[in-house]
Amino acid sequence: LAVLRFVVLRTPGIVYQIFPMAALVGTILGLSVLARHSELVVMRASGVSLAQITGSVLKLGVLFVLSAVLVGELVSPWTETMAQRGRAEALERNIEQKHSSGLWMRDQSTYVNIGEVLPDLTLRRVKIFEFDRQDRDRLRSLVYAASGRYTDARWRLSRVRKTIIDGQGFATAISGDEVNWDTGVTPEMMSVFLVQPGQLPVWQLKKYIEHLLKNNQDTRTYELAYWGKLVLPLSTAVMVILAIPFVFGSLRSGSLGRHLFFGIMIGLGFFVFNKALGYIVLVYGVPPLIGAISPTMAFLCATIVLYRRVA
Repeated sequence: LAVLRFVVLRTPGIVYQIFPMAALVGTILGLSVLARHSELVVMRASGVSLAQITGSVLKLGVLFVLSAVLVGELVSPWTETMAQRGRAEALERNIEQKHSSGLWMRDQSTYVNIGEVLPDLTLRRVKIFEFDRQDRDRLRSLVYAASGRYTDARWRLSRVRKTIIDGQGFATAISGDEVNWDTGVTPEMMSVFLVQPGQLPVWQLKKYIEHLLKNNQDTRTYELAYWGKLVLPLSTAVMVILAIPFVFGSLRSGSLGRHLFFGIMIGLGFFVFNKALGYIVLVYGVPPLIGAISPTMAFLCATIVLYRRVA
């Protein structure tokens, strides 16, 4: 049941990645059905221009684009977070994540609450509740840290406030800029909560890119995901328009099965081209914006050439 839940929750993220291909195949399917019943031929013969047909198809394209934005910015980030949360709880039985209060875990007689785990495993809003080992109902100390990082095989907490409670219930507060945190919690335990960059919403990607720049860290992976999400609506629109010359170019000779086959191949080609350029960006230092927009621009040019041939 847990595996099925994980697969179902991952599905919106997978659908989002192939949205341009789905838009292309869906539009080809719709136009091919019209072509099969000679409705497109009748429309052209009655004086309806290709531009008018394109305008009607683009109205459908707007729905595809809005659906892509909805899935990418609202549905997919939430379901992906839920999927990783369920996976983490299955792998680490002492860990639980609650949406309102963040990540909770138990380390012997200590309970830890972490507000947020960033993709580079930086911890935000760390609270450590240490209880007495003999008397589990007695709180010995409370530690709050603004952030934490794993360096030199240990956790380092920054901007720390610690409140120590003695046997009589009196509290003593101390502060420090940076202290070590001795714990059995490992970076591997934290990593199971991470969501892939491509599944994060745009605003969160932008926020995290700013965090990386502030700490002089590599931002290419996240910039590529950021620009990819901004370009995806345009990619979806281009794929919808590409279906028009594709179907009109073979009104008489093309069957529905043939149209669908080549539509799927073109969509897969776009997907592979997009992924390959992403790796080139990461390996050879190509600007992420160029890597994200190049496949769409290449297919847009191909669409314009094909469109002119059938116009």
